[in-house]
Amino acid sequence: MSLRTFALPLLTLTLASGCGEAPPSDAGLFAVELSLSQTVAEQLAAFQVVVLPNGRQRDCEEIQKRCLREQVRQNEALVLRDGQGAEGRALRFPANLSGSAQDVSIEVPVGRDYALVIEALSGDTPPRFLGSSCNYLTEVNASRNAPVLAAPITLTPVECDPTFSP
Repeated sequence: MSLRTFALPLLTLTLASGCGEAPPSDAGLFAVELSLSQTVAEQLAAFQVVVLPNGRQRDCEEIQKRCLREQVRQNEALVLRDGQGAEGRALRFPANLSGSAQDVSIEVPVGRDYALVIEALSGDTPPRFLGSSCNYLTEVNASRNAPVLAAPITLTPVECDPTFSP
């Protein structure tokens, strides 16, 4: 079966505050819940999360068509931190689905007008881009952050390596 026949209509992202230790005053901690259709679970190896400044200046529809790495300079992406303290401009989380959901947590710098991009990656070497979700984050606070429902990912494989350098 072709990857093009599948969609990830249930991919959701919930950003909520109040999980774990208090973040530094210049970062907002988010619990991220990723949900997707089980029909693509065997092809999906990881999710890559990137946050870009100047979100409203970016065209999410265009961003979702191919690897983000081919569309922005890597140093444009904000430095994020995962729940274990690892930092990077792109955080990668192995697909570890429990049912059709997965929980991860990230720290995003406090600020306004961001674009949150979640890319679905294959297990190939190098990984293949399977599709992405792009969402606008109006504001990130050090304390309370409203939940965000991620745009659905439609699988549209593109021959590109989505890997951001460390």
